[in-house]
Amino acid sequence: MAQKAKKDRAKANATTLNNLHTGTLAINVLFLLSSFIFRRRSLLAYAILSAPSLICSYILETTGRPKYDTATGALKSSGEDLAAAGLTEYMFDVIWVTWASQVIVMLFGNWGWLLWSVVPVFGAYKGYGLLGMAKGLMGGGQQGQIPEQQVPAGNRKQRRMAA
Repeated sequence: MAQKAKKDRAKANATTLNNLHTGTLAINVLFLLSSFIFRRRSLLAYAILSAPSLICSYILETTGRPKYDTATGALKSSGEDLAAAGLTEYMFDVIWVTWASQVIVMLFGNWGWLLWSVVPVFGAYKGYGLLGMAKGLMGGGQQGQIPEQQVPAGNRKQRRMAA
C-alpha cells in the first residue's frame, strides 16, 4: 500500500511540475513578445523580478520531481510533496504573483510591477509572526501567566486542593 501512495505522489508531482513549466514558458514568452513587438517594457525590471520566480521553479523541480531507476524504470523517489503547506506553498505564491505582475505589466505598463511588492511584504509579515512565536517559546511569553499568589481565593476546600 505504501508503494501506491508513493506512485500517486510521483504522478501528482510530475503533473504539477509540467503545468508549472508550461505556464512559466507561456507567460515569459508572451511577455517578451509583447515587449518587443507592441510596447517596450522595462527588461531590467523583468529580469530582476522574474529571477525569484525562476529560482523557486528550479527548487520545486529539483525537490519535487520523481526519480526513477534508469535500468528498471522503477520508482526510486517520489520527491517532496508539492501540495504541502509552508515554504513550498510560499514558493508557488511567488511564482503566481510574478505571473500576475507580468500580465498586468503587459496590459497596463511598468506600474504593474508594483503588484510584486506584496511578496516581500507578506514575507516580512510571516517573519514577524515567527519572531513573536520564537519569543514566546524562549520565555518571553510568560508575562501573561498569573502568578500563584494571585490565584483568586475560593472557599476553604478549594484553597486546600490548590496547595
